[in-house]
Amino acid sequence: MNVSRRSFLKLSGLSVAAFASGLGFDLKAAKAQGYALKLEGCTKETSICHFCSGGCGMLLHIKNGKLVHLEGDPDNPINEGGLCPKAASLASVAYSPERPKQPMYRAPGSKDWQNISWDEAIERIAKKAKEIRDNTWKATEEITNAKTGEKETVPVNRAEGIAVIGSAEIDNEECYLLTKFARLIGTPYHEHQARI
Repeated sequence: MNVSRRSFLKLSGLSVAAFASGLGFDLKAAKAQGYALKLEGCTKETSICHFCSGGCGMLLHIKNGKLVHLEGDPDNPINEGGLCPKAASLASVAYSPERPKQPMYRAPGSKDWQNISWDEAIERIAKKAKEIRDNTWKATEEITNAKTGEKETVPVNRAEGIAVIGSAEIDNEECYLLTKFARLIGTPYHEHQARI
């Protein structure tokens, strides 16, 4: 086949025009449909990541009460749309089959965990906390007066055998309640995971 330069340019121009027209297909609609499938029908909600005390913003896409997709919130001044690996894996944490969904107990010396009811778990924790508090309660302490150098006894009223640690998995209000609880039971040892 003998093709001249002029016929080659004509065929090339016709081919480009045919492909540019989409060959009768609406390519914009097909392209848009491909992106809409994952998030179609989702409600978008803003949230704050709870893994550390950074306050990074997230956009959650919820469908039928379940988290379908999450991404960083570009309007959040802290992370400006970026997420660390922990925040990006939040959906797998929430829906992991490895996540325990009820209390478990391991007897002393045993290697096996057994499922127990919530009532039994709360009862065991309450009894153990009361026992430790009673056994480690310190009502007074002897100190040396800085001015006189004499020893004197002062009331301290604290439970030295219990420590409470907060978690970045709980929000500010829950941390506030945990601090109040620590003071209520009399332990001076309460700290937060994000500070350690």
